[in-house]
Amino acid sequence: MNYLLVFIGGGLGASLRHAVNQLCARLFGTGFPFGTFLINVTGSLVMGLIAGYLAFKGQAAQPWRLFVMVGILGGYTTFSSFSLDAVTLYERGAGLAALSYVVGSVLLGLAGLVAGLALVRHFS
Repeated sequence: MNYLLVFIGGGLGASLRHAVNQLCARLFGTGFPFGTFLINVTGSLVMGLIAGYLAFKGQAAQPWRLFVMVGILGGYTTFSSFSLDAVTLYERGAGLAALSYVVGSVLLGLAGLVAGLALVRHFS
């Protein structure tokens, strides 16, 4: 049953990731991986919110954690796409854009996680 929960959650998260990537490509073009950038930051924020909530408000049932944190967020956030996008930018000769993308994704992702934890701490 746990594998089924992860499977279903992962499919939902991956579908959401695909939708965000498609929307960003339509809105902003494909010269910079805005979709993956947005996904990495928002995924980290949501993970921080959930982790903070579970740490301060008590434990969630294991099936719920598997479905949301492993399944949905695991399917939604993808650093393999992040790596591919960074290398593609670099190989296109956009070294500064690649560096900005890598540094910005990591720093804002960490900031998102910290912000999520801080928000839960503040309201707990």
